[in-house]
Amino acid sequence: MSRVSARVELPTARIPQVEELWYDRERWPAFIEGLRSVVVREGPYPEPGARTVWESVSTGRGRVEEEVVAYAPGASQELAVSDPQLTGRQCVRFEARPGGGPGVRVTLELDYRLRKRGPVAAVVDLVFVRRAQAAALERTLLRLRAALKDGEW
Repeated sequence: MSRVSARVELPTARIPQVEELWYDRERWPAFIEGLRSVVVREGPYPEPGARTVWESVSTGRGRVEEEVVAYAPGASQELAVSDPQLTGRQCVRFEARPGGGPGVRVTLELDYRLRKRGPVAAVVDLVFVRRAQAAALERTLLRLRAALKDGEW
């Protein structure tokens, strides 16, 4: 299993504000890297069991399926994710700045396994996939920060 992660500091935000944007599936195209459109919304999101299916841009991941497996309000959410190339778990965590003032650290992690296995797949993962996945997580968080600054939430 491979793991990638990204983190962003939101110095003026508060967790409820960040969660409001993060969990609003209507707003995902504004910040989720590569997301063209959400095509399926099932269940009471962001609660466990809720399912979302989205289509990526033409150069992206294809059809991505996500199901909430854990949710802790004000703290985190974990998803089972799959697309044509990989399956895995994605976790987002929200941490408030100590002392109760504004400021939130958002961490996004993806633990994944490529559907195709073998020595060539391992090299492709190491050289290309891991780097691309980490960059996508980072761009998502940077776009989240920009959306919060622009008042898009």
